[in-house]
Amino acid sequence: MSKPKKPKQAKLVIGLFMNNKGLLEDVAYHLAQSFGPPDIISPWFPFDHTEYYTKEMGRPLFRRMISFSKLIEQDMIPQVKLFTNQLEEAFSDEGKRRVNIDPGYLVAERFVLATGKNYTHRIYLKDGIYADLTLIYHKGSFRPLQWTYPDYAQENVTRFLLTVRTRYLYQLKNIRTIGHNAS
Repeated sequence: MSKPKKPKQAKLVIGLFMNNKGLLEDVAYHLAQSFGPPDIISPWFPFDHTEYYTKEMGRPLFRRMISFSKLIEQDMIPQVKLFTNQLEEAFSDEGKRRVNIDPGYLVAERFVLATGKNYTHRIYLKDGIYADLTLIYHKGSFRPLQWTYPDYAQENVTRFLLTVRTRYLYQLKNIRTIGHNAS
C-alpha cells in the first residue's frame, strides 16, 4: 500500500510574453511583491506563436521567464494562477491582454504549468485550474511530450529550466542540511 506523504516544495517559474518589453519591469514588480524576489531571469526569447495571440497582442511577441527564490508548496499553484490572471487583467487595455503570464512549478522530475483550460492530458486541481505536465526530466535534460507547447519545447527554454533545476536542487540540499543539523 502506498502511504501518502507531503511532496517536496517546488520552484515557482513564471513565463511571460508580451509585445512591449517595457511592461516587464512593472509586471515583475507585482510578481515579486507576491512571490518574493526572483533568482534567475532568462534573456528575451523570440516567441513563435499562433494567430490566437497575434489578434489580441500584436507582433512581434517576446518571452521571458523568471524563477523565484522562495520555494512553494506544489498545491499552491492554483492560487498563483488565479493571481496571475488578475494581473493580466490589470495590465489589459480595452479588454485585450498586453501580457500573458504562465505560472508553473519545477521539481526534479518535471515542469508543470497551471492553466484554466481543460484538455485530455490535464488534471483538475481546484478553483477552475488544471495542471499541465509540460516537460519531464529524463537522461540529463527536459523532454517535451506530444502536447507540450512548441515554445516550451525550444532548446533555449529547456536550457533555462536546467539552470533553474540546478538552483532548485541546491536549495533542497541546503534545506536538508539545515534541517538535519537542527535536530
